[in-house]
Amino acid sequence: MISSNDFRPGVSIELDGGVWRVVEFLHVKPGKGSAFVRTKLKNAQTGSVVEKTFRAGETVPQANLDKRTMQHTYKDGDQFVFMDMETFEEARLSEEQVGDKAKYIKEEMEVNVLFWNNTVLEVELPTSVVLEVIETDPGVKGDTATGGSKPAILETGAQIMVPLFISIGEKVKVDTRNDSYLGRE
Repeated sequence: MISSNDFRPGVSIELDGGVWRVVEFLHVKPGKGSAFVRTKLKNAQTGSVVEKTFRAGETVPQANLDKRTMQHTYKDGDQFVFMDMETFEEARLSEEQVGDKAKYIKEEMEVNVLFWNNTVLEVELPTSVVLEVIETDPGVKGDTATGGSKPAILETGAQIMVPLFISIGEKVKVDTRNDSYLGRE
């Protein structure tokens, strides 16, 4: 159990038979009446966001999440196959379960997979990945580092904006949180 006074962004709770993650919270103490905690919660399974108010000190069950480091071994049709590096058990996740993070997953990449009651909640990617550029417009003499950007398609199919001097075959570092170019490798 966790008290509503202990809510912080990222805390996971069980509510209405599902797992919800606290996105925002605000502890309000009105001049008259008792204090309350106004929260914005995101459902870990569906991604829907709701606002909910709790009385100050109200307790709710905390979700016991199991985080396992798994390696993406291969893709079988529309399913991603991950292997637990300690037990060597396989887990198959559909493209829906992986979500938009699929555009950065390549074979032999290690990711964290969150489980709740042996059900996969989400795949956590590293904050940055190094991928090879497979398609982009050629650079032109005179392009500078501050001159602008152009679209590039990476080896996993993801499309990001890169500086004009980047060419096909180069490896670039990408921020997986906001799809931005971080530099060359």
